[in-house]
Amino acid sequence: MHSKKTSLGTELPIVPGEPLPSGKRMASLQIGDSRIGRGSPVYVVAEIGINHNGDVNIAKQLIDAAVDAGCNAVKFQKRTPDACVPQKQKMQRRDTPWGRMTYIDYRHRMEFGTRAYTEIDRYCRKKKMAWFASCWDMESLAFMDQFETPCYKVASACLTDDTLLEGMCRKNKPVVLSTGMSTMEQIRRAVNLLDENNLLMVHTTSSYQFNPDEVNLRVIDSFRREFGCPVGYSGHEIGYAPTLAAVAIGAVFVERHITLDRSMWGSDHPISLDPDQLKNMVADIRIIERAMGSGVKQVYDSERIASEKLRNCRVVSG
Repeated sequence: MHSKKTSLGTELPIVPGEPLPSGKRMASLQIGDSRIGRGSPVYVVAEIGINHNGDVNIAKQLIDAAVDAGCNAVKFQKRTPDACVPQKQKMQRRDTPWGRMTYIDYRHRMEFGTRAYTEIDRYCRKKKMAWFASCWDMESLAFMDQFETPCYKVASACLTDDTLLEGMCRKNKPVVLSTGMSTMEQIRRAVNLLDENNLLMVHTTSSYQFNPDEVNLRVIDSFRREFGCPVGYSGHEIGYAPTLAAVAIGAVFVERHITLDRSMWGSDHPISLDPDQLKNMVADIRIIERAMGSGVKQVYDSERIASEKLRNCRVVSG
């Protein structure tokens, strides 16, 4: 067992499998117009990522799908290719929908610039849809300053980039920290570089070949108990059964990749939800929220009818 000093100065024992100590209040976080935390509706993010395939019109169709499904936000990924692509990969050649080209040329071809994001920003405002992006480098972080996005996202691959995390922290906006491919030591270091009072953590497994044994949803509760901040889930599974389970055990934020068609070209499309799946998932999340109830056992009026029909024994009080 070890303990965690909270922002209130209280030492809390961290015991796997045990609930939060009595009196410990779970934090909540404001992102745009939405309050995220226990007691609030799950905040659902449709990750467009790079599934726009470099086409603003595809991005708009994906935004429409998110609006239709009832999502709270859409998310993109912003990179500076020359900074983010490893040197040994830049000149590797690959087949793409635009012909055979080097990997660095492909990354530039896929990347949206100011003109595209200005159009996306305008379209999201028109549709009343919040949007933000994972910033993969300092130049991309500075790029996003021109837009009034409600938060920043740290991609799992960037969790160990201290300079980037410190840069995000200085912006005084909420930070969503994705924790895939990271050890607890790396995660604790990242959290220490950020403002815990302005932080939402996201459990994820950064594998694109779904294995139920590696989803490890109980990490959501481990994060919740140790860090005391809102905790969400980002899934890469086929379908969305683990996502619904994550909501049932307390995830207050859900992020899933979306696509117009899972057979489209690109690495993220096969593990994405199509528009119908997205709509069904959001509807199921809202049912689960209602079904969780208050935790206080009671007899409902609908049960009294069944009781009168089915019970012959005399009810003894006490």
